[in-house]
Amino acid sequence: MPDLSILITPGPYHVVAYGTLLGSSVFQSFIAGPVAYGALPRAQFSSLQQAIFPIYFSFQSALPVFLALTYPGIKSTVGSTPSGIGGFLAENNRYSVLAPIVTIFAINVANLLVLGPATTRIMLERKHQETRDGKKSFDSPPHSKDMMRLNKAFGRMHGASALMNLVSMLVTMWYGVELAARFE
Repeated sequence: MPDLSILITPGPYHVVAYGTLLGSSVFQSFIAGPVAYGALPRAQFSSLQQAIFPIYFSFQSALPVFLALTYPGIKSTVGSTPSGIGGFLAENNRYSVLAPIVTIFAINVANLLVLGPATTRIMLERKHQETRDGKKSFDSPPHSKDMMRLNKAFGRMHGASALMNLVSMLVTMWYGVELAARFE
């Protein structure tokens, strides 16, 4: 029978939370989003993303906090680092633990509170402009000056959000390598 005492330590919860963070990021970015884009009409895809992204970025913001709280300490012959927030904040973990987890958190909070709402606001402005112009934002040119401005603003904001999501995923992978280095 396995030793179940491991369940009263933060380690298993930390590893499961890390896997959930990376897995949900990869799934949303490379499977769910692209499949939905190809399968749904543009208006339904937009509605779906507007409903999913606040939940997704909330989840992606909460998981780094959980990772900080469940950081598994290290005990070795050369010293130890405590579990939990103390180990997370330990000076020897500044670059391998603190920096990536805080970066992941900050990026996802920025997407949740700034980039996501700004992108949604521009999408709604484009929808109103489509009504005024009698033409969809994605129809072939020519477009009104207002629509060209909105399309450019949407492209920038959406691109910034997607780039930040990719950076968060890469930093999450970097942290995974740091975490895996502890296993022998």
